[in-house]
Amino acid sequence: MTMASAVRRKTYDPYRNFGYAYDGSAARKLEREEVLQPRPQVRPRRQAAVRPKVQVREAGHVSLFAVSGFAAVAVLAVLILMSYVQLAGLSGEVVGLSNEMTRLKGEEATLRARYELAYDLGAIENSVTADGSMGRPQDGQMVYVDLTEPDSVVVYDHGQETTGHFLDGVRQIVENVLAYF
Repeated sequence: MTMASAVRRKTYDPYRNFGYAYDGSAARKLEREEVLQPRPQVRPRRQAAVRPKVQVREAGHVSLFAVSGFAAVAVLAVLILMSYVQLAGLSGEVVGLSNEMTRLKGEEATLRARYELAYDLGAIENSVTADGSMGRPQDGQMVYVDLTEPDSVVVYDHGQETTGHFLDGVRQIVENVLAYF
């Protein structure tokens, strides 16, 4: 039994040793010796970059063509921007004029309706025929045009020479061209 008692002593009994009792944490408690102290980090020294010695060419003069090319591009860019500004202004004016035209068409329709209602042709005819200043047309005053016959054209030739007119026309064209330039 001495062997059995020795084996029992080596077995772990949680109720016998209160140092290992549960304290509400899942992590085990470390002994004082086991606690690790943070070690300061040592950064390795960087060596200064050694740059190779390179022969550098002297700065040359700027080409006149390069300067004039950049100036031309800058001027064209400014002109394009100005044209975009003008285009935006004109498109705004077009929209305004389109809205005004729509409004005026509606106003035209109402004014035409008022105009047609303002004049009653039957009342005007009765008032003019009643006082005698106008009368109904008689049978002899009416003329009917018959348009059932086919159209025809009659060309009268006066017998004049046409070559003289042609040369006068050519001379007049040449004179106009010379006067223009």
